[in-house]
Amino acid sequence: MASQTDKRIQRFIQKERVQAGSLIISLFGDAVYPRGGSVWLGCLIRLLEPLQVNERLIRTAIFRLVKDDWLQTETQGRRTNYLLSASGVSRIAAASQHIYASRSPVWDGQWRLLMLSSEVTPKDKERLKKALRWQGFGTWQNQAFVHPSADLNQAFEGLQREGLGPLQKCLWPIKAKGLPLQGRLSDSDVVAQSWGLDELAMHYQQFVKTYQPLLDEWRHPLFLKDNLQKETSFLLRLLLIHDYRRLLLRDPLLPADLLPSKWPGDAARDTCRALYECLLEPSEKFLDEEIQLADGRATKSLKFLRQRFQKC
Repeated sequence: MASQTDKRIQRFIQKERVQAGSLIISLFGDAVYPRGGSVWLGCLIRLLEPLQVNERLIRTAIFRLVKDDWLQTETQGRRTNYLLSASGVSRIAAASQHIYASRSPVWDGQWRLLMLSSEVTPKDKERLKKALRWQGFGTWQNQAFVHPSADLNQAFEGLQREGLGPLQKCLWPIKAKGLPLQGRLSDSDVVAQSWGLDELAMHYQQFVKTYQPLLDEWRHPLFLKDNLQKETSFLLRLLLIHDYRRLLLRDPLLPADLLPSKWPGDAARDTCRALYECLLEPSEKFLDEEIQLADGRATKSLKFLRQRFQKC
């Protein structure tokens, strides 16, 4: 009888469409980045082969990631290493702070506002809205972009990477704190009017529904005894982080103080953390044996890998 783990891997394989570039970013962020950020192309192809991501699709996706300044190449003889570019390292490091956090960020009580100039055109406003939405900003009354904890310097750097640097002159970045005046909008009202969290909550609930049975399976002593396949643990770890990372891309990452009670994102984080801890040791043993550079050298994980999801 197939295990829950085998069924999850097969469901991925049977998907009609695989976004290879997104999967490769998940692989680099979770497994390659902690080992120096570089891997031989042949090794990358071999790691994704069990998920039936074919070589042509991988090469096409890698080419686009280089073009988008996620990766760069390093040739050694007839072989090629792919390594994170400076921009790729920056983006992976920023994402890792959220993916492997032990809890939602603590709020300092101040809102970050990007006020729009009246001179901005409707077309440019829509371009800014799309780019800042990906960074978690909500729209306030069509006159400003708002977030309770975003790093405004990182927000502007993100706009620069998206080719929207010239539009920064249309934005006035400020910090503000709501005054406790009677009859005013509350901070929760601002959240409700700026972000629609119902759909995101549903996706988090589905994540828990998918991965809780897998967590129960990997915690079972008999399963651990009978399942020493290190490759399987790596594949499940990759899919776990891939699914969780894609959820976080939709999440504005609001502080816990502003989220609804019993927010399902907390349960999703707990499930991800617990399963990751079960998978880490066997998957790392697999990667110790399999990940190598173009010259045949193996890579070892850095200390910060063990600090992921740790509670402060």
